[in-house]
Amino acid sequence: MTTTTAPTAPTQAAPPSATTPRQAKSRVEGIYYAFLIPSLELFTLAITVPAIIGIFFSFTNSIGFGEWELIGLTNYIAMFSDPAILSSYLFTFGFASVTVVLVNVVAFLLAVGLTAQIKFKTALRTVFVIPMVVSGIIIAFVFNFLFSNSLPVFGQATGIGLLSESILANPDLAWVAIVIVTAWQAVPGTLLIYIAGLLAIPGDVYEAASLDGATKRQQLVRITLPLVVGYVVINVLLGFKNFLNAYDVIIGLTNGGPGTATRSIPMTIVTGFTGGDYAYQMANATMFFVIVVIISLIQLRISRGRNAV
Repeated sequence: MTTTTAPTAPTQAAPPSATTPRQAKSRVEGIYYAFLIPSLELFTLAITVPAIIGIFFSFTNSIGFGEWELIGLTNYIAMFSDPAILSSYLFTFGFASVTVVLVNVVAFLLAVGLTAQIKFKTALRTVFVIPMVVSGIIIAFVFNFLFSNSLPVFGQATGIGLLSESILANPDLAWVAIVIVTAWQAVPGTLLIYIAGLLAIPGDVYEAASLDGATKRQQLVRITLPLVVGYVVINVLLGFKNFLNAYDVIIGLTNGGPGTATRSIPMTIVTGFTGGDYAYQMANATMFFVIVVIISLIQLRISRGRNAV
């Protein structure tokens, strides 16, 4: 008996997807761009246009009003031989370097303590964050009183000669007060970033290390630090860039004194604007802007590189 097999119906090919790669790409409706226009207009009028005008006048001999004429790179060349400009750059970069190290060391140690198994750690986190929400100029005036009055009284009572006079009046020590106050205000923001990084580390890693006999110090050096190195880099770059713009704390503490010992780059620029050196200080501001942009690009490149890993 012969068995016949019914012919198998040809398999239909699946219809091509109606969605092409170009159509699959999400579209942004025009109404969203319309909402950007007011912000772009304000940014252009308040930031971009004044910046372009200022860069142009840095190539002139303008004093901020009246007649002026183009003088090329004269202002920029003069900056490199001006002791006041060089002194402000030296102080600002030295101050920023010392402060960023102090802030990151203190913030990291506090973050390690506040993420450990201790009592009232939530309340302590709140307390340590308070300086971040207080105005810098207010903090500076409070510490100015402490350094000028309370600390000298304490130094005289205890016989400590170094503290018997206000360090704000000492050209060699005034910068120390600025570093202390700036760090006191900057530690909370850095602390929050470190806490986020430490909490992102799985607890299993520490449990495995404990089973292997690693001490707390070894866990800190060989586990914690390598795993939060990305946060360290970001905090260092962000902090250094922010400390270069120090102004309000210095105004409230020393006003750039004694003499010009603690005059930062922003203070030098603002003082020149009001002292008839508009074009000259605009060249200084342009150079400072380029330096900050370079630091920002380095930070962005490092951040993107770490996000891609």
